[in-house]
Amino acid sequence: MDYLVKALAFDGQVRAYAAKTTDTVGEAQRRHQTWPTASAALGRSMTAGVLMGSMLKGESKMTIKVEGGGPIGVIVVDSNAKGEVRGYVTNPQTHFDLNAKGKLDVARAVGTSGTLSVVKDLGMKEHFTGSVELVSGELGEDFTYYLVSSEQVPSSVGVGVLVNPDNTILAAGGFIIQLMPGTDESTIAEIEKRLGSVEPISKLIQKGLTPEEILFEILGKDHVKILDQHPVAFHCPCSRERISNAIISLGADEIQSMIEEDGKAEAECHFCNERYHFSKEELTELKEEAR
Repeated sequence: MDYLVKALAFDGQVRAYAAKTTDTVGEAQRRHQTWPTASAALGRSMTAGVLMGSMLKGESKMTIKVEGGGPIGVIVVDSNAKGEVRGYVTNPQTHFDLNAKGKLDVARAVGTSGTLSVVKDLGMKEHFTGSVELVSGELGEDFTYYLVSSEQVPSSVGVGVLVNPDNTILAAGGFIIQLMPGTDESTIAEIEKRLGSVEPISKLIQKGLTPEEILFEILGKDHVKILDQHPVAFHCPCSRERISNAIISLGADEIQSMIEEDGKAEAECHFCNERYHFSKEELTELKEEAR
């Protein structure tokens, strides 16, 4: 089962989050039929969305958009404080040969000239929006840069996805480590040293490490205090009722045009690829409601 843990470390000087997202990213891969490089890009972004979503409270939610100018197109991810996440990429069938490090070439797919933006809906009138230039297109560094520059929190983000030969997801997960104001220099030095020597996040997940063990590996078991854990899952709130309401909102004239031109309607959710079919009779009923 996928889940996320929140922790404090070094006597409260450090906030830490880690998540296993293998099944969640696997669900997105199945729904969108993504090829390996696209799976890695979408999976890394969804994992970052889960981790950053867990920093929200209550009913708050956020939307992440990565527009790097690469062949994959735009990556869009929605997440919330409950561990629910969904996402899609414009061109899911994007794949390249491995890069010089023998890894999936995410930067080539995403592109490196563009922006990463985050819109938070905190239940107030105004939404919080932050945007940064992409620094690498590999996404882990880009989310690190976003947290440091847009939210002013010294952070380290690691996100990873491993793909099986048949395109299914072998392992996915990630972590965010954040320094609180006034963290000791010695603590910062130790964390930097540990981050420099720890294996890539995808390797840790492939080895079967739990989110807790990932944090122990990065920060040292003696330093970590686990505070909370909650499940993580692919979740899309789209429904027939919502699509019906969207059609009604088009107005009776527009619905009449749909009846005359096609005699039916089909709507598809970008996020989960569910298709909703409406017959002529159903459209006629919706038209009456629109009136």
